[in-house]
Amino acid sequence: MATPTDKISVLFVCLGNICRSTMAEGVFRSHTKTHPRIGEIDSAGTGAYHVQDPPDFRTMDTLRRHGITDYDHGARQIDTQDFQTFDYIFAMDANNLRDLQRLQRKVDSEGEKSKAKVMMFGEFGGKRKAEEVVDPYYGADNGFEVVYEQVNRSSKNFLEQVVDKKA
Repeated sequence: MATPTDKISVLFVCLGNICRSTMAEGVFRSHTKTHPRIGEIDSAGTGAYHVQDPPDFRTMDTLRRHGITDYDHGARQIDTQDFQTFDYIFAMDANNLRDLQRLQRKVDSEGEKSKAKVMMFGEFGGKRKAEEVVDPYYGADNGFEVVYEQVNRSSKNFLEQVVDKKA
């Protein structure tokens, strides 16, 4: 049986925390409801554009189409404490990754070594090169289905390649 210190905590990050990161959080939660190695799961944005807003209705529609009906979230902006709280902080694209790395350097330079491993979630996309989870906000509704497929695949691969191997 895993102890609380053995549990892996995960934070998903995009720009506004209403589309990609919330989709990733909802999908990952659905895969790990009873997983003994998973601790805290959350999502955040690098920007404060939508703080406390619910996920985009298209995100919620996509999750529901895939049987995820119990997801609830209010958008928030990433905080420096997140680098101490979470084991993995997953960026959805290269711009968010750069912002997260910059913030992590700031945290580290202020004397508190962060524990988080910051990387693109697309590292687990199953391709040779890390894939970006493209922001569907301004595109057609089918972009949300593409995001679902990407984060579903990355969630399964992360669980298989990292979480279950550490057990």
